[in-house]
Amino acid sequence: MHGQGSTTWMRRQVVALLIGCAAALAGCDSLYYKAMKKVGFEKRDILVKRVKEARESQVKAQEDFKTALERLKEIVDVQGGELEETYNRLNKELERSEDRARDVHDRVNAVRDVSKDLFKEWQDELGKYSDRTLRAESERELRDTRRRTEALVARMEQVEKKIDPVLKPLRDRVLFLKHNLNARALGALTRELAAVSRDVDALIVDMQQAIGEADAYLKAMTQGEAHAS
Repeated sequence: MHGQGSTTWMRRQVVALLIGCAAALAGCDSLYYKAMKKVGFEKRDILVKRVKEARESQVKAQEDFKTALERLKEIVDVQGGELEETYNRLNKELERSEDRARDVHDRVNAVRDVSKDLFKEWQDELGKYSDRTLRAESERELRDTRRRTEALVARMEQVEKKIDPVLKPLRDRVLFLKHNLNARALGALTRELAAVSRDVDALIVDMQQAIGEADAYLKAMTQGEAHAS
């Protein structure tokens, strides 16, 4: 029993090491795919994994934007000496939102890249079929999966492109507060708060819709795997 436990532990360590190496090779796709294949991950598995990561990144971005907006609303109600402390909290949340925006961008790119590689490989391998019926079925599945994936990537890209136009006005307001920590700056911020809030709220709604579409996509991909097995 002890020997079996030790073997299992060693196997897990090797798998973890290979996955770590694969992550380091992510910039070189062919080496990355080879490394992941050694631990049982095909391109389809990597695609599903990256969609999950992109979804989680958008969930976290939602939370960060909500918090940044809350801090922005708080700052118009502060008194005197509390202004700088409240500004610092707002700036911290904005920086977190900016970091998250970059992460969303990277995750969406990762989904797009692996999907292109998956569909190219899939298309190339259709010629290996000798059974016409199986080939036709695989072609149909390829079309359906490509259509769903392209629709999801387009939706994610659409949301991603809306992030920066929302972030820039937020950054402008925070910079203005930094340079003018006084009642005049608060007055200007108060007048513009409604418009900023609408933009952030609209972005959060768009993100929620994209998250819902990612959930539906992942469910369809999981069901496809179940039917295939």
